[in-house]
Amino acid sequence: MTPPRTLVLLRHGQTAWNAEGRAQGHLDIGLDDLGRAQAAAVAPAVAALRPDVLWSSDLARAATTAAAVSEACGLEVRHDARLREYDVGERAGLTIPEFASAYPAEHAAWAAAGSSFEHADAVPGAESTADVLGRIVPALREVLASVEPGGTACVVGHGAALKVATIALLGWDRTASTSLRGMDNCGHTLLDDAGPDGSLRLVAWNRTPDFAPRESVG
Repeated sequence: MTPPRTLVLLRHGQTAWNAEGRAQGHLDIGLDDLGRAQAAAVAPAVAALRPDVLWSSDLARAATTAAAVSEACGLEVRHDARLREYDVGERAGLTIPEFASAYPAEHAAWAAAGSSFEHADAVPGAESTADVLGRIVPALREVLASVEPGGTACVVGHGAALKVATIALLGWDRTASTSLRGMDNCGHTLLDDAGPDGSLRLVAWNRTPDFAPRESVG
């Protein structure tokens, strides 16, 4: 029996904007002091999973988290822009109250969708979920395929993009996103390809060190 490949999806550490509830999207916001401490603390836990390859979003908050994992694992990081968070358009830099004030109609549509991301592109300039999946899912499949059976691949990315990608990789309906809470800073999810006909299955969702704050995705 062929041993399964494992895919580790790790969300980046905390930024000041995470703490303030500001949408980041493609804006290149770095980790704050807590986020750097989170990255340093989670790195040994990821290293214990014995990853063979390490990929990361090219945005600083993910790349800095990946650098800590790299040091713990002895792996070089491959940065890939396909692993970025949603581009949130003109919502970037806004808190939810500021978003509601600036874009009341768009906020209403976004809020009505809950965490399903079906109206992610309601704001001018924002990516749709289909756009995000069109870039991130092929990247994740590529990184998983790059390891031998029994191997492990680690990807450092962003909460919202990793959540919708997980649902897509599992073959779940996109509305199932409401059934999963968002990933915490430095939370990680495990998938493997031991499902029927090599399909992916969920092994663990949002494993977090004790320090992880219960904040929204982003």
